[in-house]
Amino acid sequence: MRLDESTNRNSNYVPQRQVEFFSSGEQSREKRKPGVEVGGGLSVGGLSLRRLLTMAAVSPADSTDPVDVALRNSLRFLFRHGAPETGVSREDFDPAKDRRYSLARVHGFQRTKDSPAEKTVIIRGDLESVMNVAKPSHQDRILLRKNAQMAGSRGYRCLAVASATVGDNGELGAFRMEGFVNVRPVGTGLQDEDLTPTSDDWVRLQLWSAGLRFLHWLNVVLIVLLSVTGYYIMDPFFGDTFFRGIETGFLMGWMRFIHFSCGFIWIAVGLARAFIAFFSKDRYMRWETFWPIHSKEDMKNLGRTLGFYTFLRKEGPLYVAHNPLQQLTYTSIYIVGALQMLIGLSLYALYHMSNPVWAFIALPCSWFGIPIMRLLHVMIMFLFWWFVIAHIYLAFRADSLERHGGVSAMISGGVWMRRTSRPVDAPEL
Repeated sequence: MRLDESTNRNSNYVPQRQVEFFSSGEQSREKRKPGVEVGGGLSVGGLSLRRLLTMAAVSPADSTDPVDVALRNSLRFLFRHGAPETGVSREDFDPAKDRRYSLARVHGFQRTKDSPAEKTVIIRGDLESVMNVAKPSHQDRILLRKNAQMAGSRGYRCLAVASATVGDNGELGAFRMEGFVNVRPVGTGLQDEDLTPTSDDWVRLQLWSAGLRFLHWLNVVLIVLLSVTGYYIMDPFFGDTFFRGIETGFLMGWMRFIHFSCGFIWIAVGLARAFIAFFSKDRYMRWETFWPIHSKEDMKNLGRTLGFYTFLRKEGPLYVAHNPLQQLTYTSIYIVGALQMLIGLSLYALYHMSNPVWAFIALPCSWFGIPIMRLLHVMIMFLFWWFVIAHIYLAFRADSLERHGGVSAMISGGVWMRRTSRPVDAPEL
């Protein structure tokens, strides 16, 4: 069989990377019938959309599968003067049984009109499964996933396509990612004023409890208030000050009151998180997660994650909750936060030395000196500022690259994972 566009040399070439095979106007005027419709696609392998569709349509000649029928009908629509033959024998076609893609062996396939005819193996099926075989570049993976997500919002499923040539010695070469074609049942997706999204390719996991999310945002508010008031106590940056010979009023008093109040509330939040760590039934929030390194493989995943974050690796290991680098960072922040609380309590205790309990808490100030304790208190505040900036950047970066809704998870509590993905810290989805 020869998959060639030479049967339609006079037809217009379509150079765009994205195109709809059916115009919405013509499609809406027709009476919709049960079946499958094709709605455009994305090419990343240098093929035109028509040739990509031709490759996707390769199937047994006698196939009555709705997707195969829809793809052949789309070819007839595009090649009005004669669509290329895409049928293969049953012996040259391996359906998707124990895997999420099918294989077709094609004799005499031409990628372009000027390229030689070669023996080619074409795989088509689930996007993630085909990408795992073809191993496209990191940029192409992002492009494919983002376009697949947009297609999914219109009710489409992505039929991914990849190909590999067979050498003269019968050896199969490396697979090359070609792109995907959008298909969906007739009558779903965007029609008139209605939008029917689909989540067949995604699984939503409820991960963070309402209590943990409340503590997270309370931490945000408290750290901001503690930082602003603490910096003001160190260096009054607005209002009247004693150094300018002006009556200061009670502004510093209010700043100190807010600072001390927020400090005690922050300690209560820390104690609540410690309680959750030991008594929660959710394994993602228990104390065991504070140290994520339990095996050599965990150590390797830490290195892979670090390589991904420093742009040395195209992809990092997939985690439902926190990856090892994130968890080690958060555990370190817990330790530093506890140290900040102890230093703050010790400095606060200096004003209550008549009480033996407060006098005991103030002992570190006697050991190290009040200036050193205050300097440590300020340095940890700046460390928290650095962490917050890095945390916000990395959260948005991870959400943009992995498309899992990690940022909104601290509002809704849920993350989105691609179906059939294999997280390190959870079973296959």
